[in-house]
Amino acid sequence: MKIGIIADDLTGANATGVKLSKQGFSATTLTSFQTPPTLGAFNAVCVDTDSRYVQPDLAKARVQAALQNFQNWEADLICKRIDSTVRGNIGYEVDTILEAIGEKAIAIVVASFPESGRITSGGYLLVNGVPLQTTDVAKDPVNPLKQSFVPHIIQKQSKFPVVHIGLETVLLEVQQLADAINKEISAGNRIIVLDAVTDDDIDCITAAMLKVNDYTLVPVDPGPLTAKYSKAILNQQSQNKKIVASIGSITPTASKQIQYLLEKTDAYPYYIDANRLTHLDEKWDAEIEAISHEAVQFLDTHDVLVMTTNSPHQDQLNLTTIANEFETTEEHLAKRIAAGIGMITMKVLQSTNYSVGGCFSSGGDITSSICTISNAEGIKLEEEVLPLVAYGKLMGGELDGLPIITKGGMAGEKDALYKSIKFLTNHC
Repeated sequence: MKIGIIADDLTGANATGVKLSKQGFSATTLTSFQTPPTLGAFNAVCVDTDSRYVQPDLAKARVQAALQNFQNWEADLICKRIDSTVRGNIGYEVDTILEAIGEKAIAIVVASFPESGRITSGGYLLVNGVPLQTTDVAKDPVNPLKQSFVPHIIQKQSKFPVVHIGLETVLLEVQQLADAINKEISAGNRIIVLDAVTDDDIDCITAAMLKVNDYTLVPVDPGPLTAKYSKAILNQQSQNKKIVASIGSITPTASKQIQYLLEKTDAYPYYIDANRLTHLDEKWDAEIEAISHEAVQFLDTHDVLVMTTNSPHQDQLNLTTIANEFETTEEHLAKRIAAGIGMITMKVLQSTNYSVGGCFSSGGDITSSICTISNAEGIKLEEEVLPLVAYGKLMGGELDGLPIITKGGMAGEKDALYKSIKFLTNHC
C-alpha cells in the first residue's frame, strides 16, 4: 500500500512522516514537489510544496504537480497535511485535490493534534486551551488569523460548502458517526470538519471513515488522522491478502516445519514433483506453466499457499542418476529445480487475482532465484524474525516492495515456518 502526503511546509511533512513510521510504514520526505516518488524502499512519501504563504494560484499549481506525481506512482491513498494552527492556503489546496481525484472524493478535516495541545470543539480550534485567535498566530506577519472557527477559515478559500460535525456526534457509536458522515455526503457536501479533543476521538473518526463506502476519503489534518487512517486502511486490506511460501529444502527440519504449519493453520501444501523440473528442453517450460496454473487455483480456497518439493509421499530424487542420464552435473540439476520453483513463484504472484501480502522462501537458491527472475536489485532488510530468519522487502523489479521472509533450509525450530507466516500476516 502506498500513501502520498501533500504538505505545505517541510517540518510539517516530516512530523507526519514520523507518525506514519511509528505505524509501521517506511516513510520519507521529498523536499521538492516536482520530484517523482520513485524510491521502491518507501511506501509513505511526504512532499513539501512550500505553499503555505504563496499566492493561491501558485499553491494550487504546486499541489497539482505533487498530486500528478503521486497518481503516476499509483498511490493508494492521498492525504493533505495542514498546519496545526490552520494557516495557509488550506481551502484552495483541498479544492485542488478534490477536483483532481473526482466527484467521489470527500475531504475529512480534523484540525486536532491532541498531544500537541491542539483540539477542536464546536468547530473552534483551541491551542493549549485558548482560542486560536488569541494566540501568537493572530500576530503572524504574513498570514494573521483573526478567527478560530475552522469551517469558516476553510470556507473563505473553498468553492465547496464546508460543513461541521460536532463533538456530540463524534462521541456517539461508530456506526452513528458514520451515518452522520454519509448524510452530509448525500447532501452534496464534500468538505466535512469534525471535532476531536482526544486521540480516542480521532480513533472513532477513523473507524467511522472505514464504514463510508463508494467514496474516496481524503484525510486533511496535522498528522494524527492521516497516520491512524492509513494504518486502518492497511489493516483492512491485509485481511484479504494471501501469503505464498516457496520451500525448496528437503531436510527433515523443513519437513517438521511444514507439518507444524499445517497443523496450526489452514495453509495447504501444493507438492511439486521435483522430477518435473529436471528437464533440460522445452518440456521444462511446459511443466512450469502447468504447475503454476494448478498452484494459482489453490489460492481460491486458502489464504496461505505452501509450494514445496518436500513431499512425504515421494521418494527423494537421485540426482546422480538423472545427471548421468542427461549428461550434466548434479549441481546444474539442483540449480534447474531451484530456478523452476522461483519461476513458479513468480508466475503465481503475477497470475493470481488476489492481493498477495508477502512471500516466504526457504533455501538460499530459491530466494536467489526469485530475486533473479523478478529482476529485483536486492532485499531491503528490516527485521530479524527469528535467528537466521530475516524480514525485508524486495527492491526494484516486477515485485518491488513485496514483503519477504527468507530462511535457510536447516534454520529454526519446528515452529519457525509458522511464526514466519504469522509475522507476514501481521505486517502485510
